[in-house]
Amino acid sequence: MTASSAPTRSGRRQPVFRSDAPAERFMRRLLGVRGLEPRPSAEAHRAFRISVVVSGIRCLITYLLVPVLVPVLSLAGWVAAPVGIALCTYAVVNGVISMRRFWGSDHPHRWLYTGFMAVVFVVLALALVSDLSRLGAL
Repeated sequence: MTASSAPTRSGRRQPVFRSDAPAERFMRRLLGVRGLEPRPSAEAHRAFRISVVVSGIRCLITYLLVPVLVPVLSLAGWVAAPVGIALCTYAVVNGVISMRRFWGSDHPHRWLYTGFMAVVFVVLALALVSDLSRLGAL
């Protein structure tokens, strides 16, 4: 099915998605996407960039700054873990927002982006488990 419009009860035409395959419907339902968003896909790309930048900053802090600063300042895990948890949480929220925008704009590469974000979410989950274990929460 190509992007076109379908009549609604009010008689107005509402844009429809390119595909109505079961997997597409499942992803839109999972992400809470009800219809095509009027926003351009540029906003989806912007949210994606923010999510990736935040993940990169978290990695720099966790794997570069903390190992250098911990011995110098004797700050062990009680500083690194909360910062890592906060950055992981922020990155996940931004990732979900960007996925919603990709799916809501019916972006042609939404499945590729969804696969990429699944990998990012797995890495963030592992980092989160590591940070929580440093705090003794697990």
